[in-house]
Amino acid sequence: MSSELTGELKPLNIALLTVSDTRGPDQDTSGQFLEDSIIEYGHTLVTRRILPDDIYLVRALVANWIADQEIHAVIITGGTGFSERDSTPEAVKPLLDKKIEGFGEEFRRLSASEIGSSTVQSRAFGGLANHTVIFCLPGSTGACRTGWNGILSSQLDSRHAPCNFSGLVLRKPELPYQRLHETVGTRAKR
Repeated sequence: MSSELTGELKPLNIALLTVSDTRGPDQDTSGQFLEDSIIEYGHTLVTRRILPDDIYLVRALVANWIADQEIHAVIITGGTGFSERDSTPEAVKPLLDKKIEGFGEEFRRLSASEIGSSTVQSRAFGGLANHTVIFCLPGSTGACRTGWNGILSSQLDSRHAPCNFSGLVLRKPELPYQRLHETVGTRAKR
């Protein structure tokens, strides 16, 4: 199977989250690398946040982003290891409609050439929820570079053939409760 670029890029709206108990904006080199890459590639960075490694804070924010009709993709860096505080998988996986099994597998395959057998300790993963694609990467800048250059740049690119996630997320349907709210609101005005 060959991969090629066809047509024009359809930019995605991307939300970026750094999960860290120790990094502020000045120390977040991983988040900065991803922000620069998103913008350089032609996508729109809708929002960028840093949160401590807390299951409930991360889950609440990501759930809001998934429900936001304007956000097509969420990229999270940090909290995917095995330390006591690493909880990104526990926070995000319950929100997923489908897992992207190949993302974690491909990330670990690519990173093995860089960090050897230590890659088995990466719990990088991806998934889909409400037509929003979510990718969770380790917190190191090198891991973010590996994930972006090796997988994300092409899989978020509408031109990438034979397949990419762009088509799935650009047709995000209207949420049923929005229609219900509009109907109820219309009746209340009568």
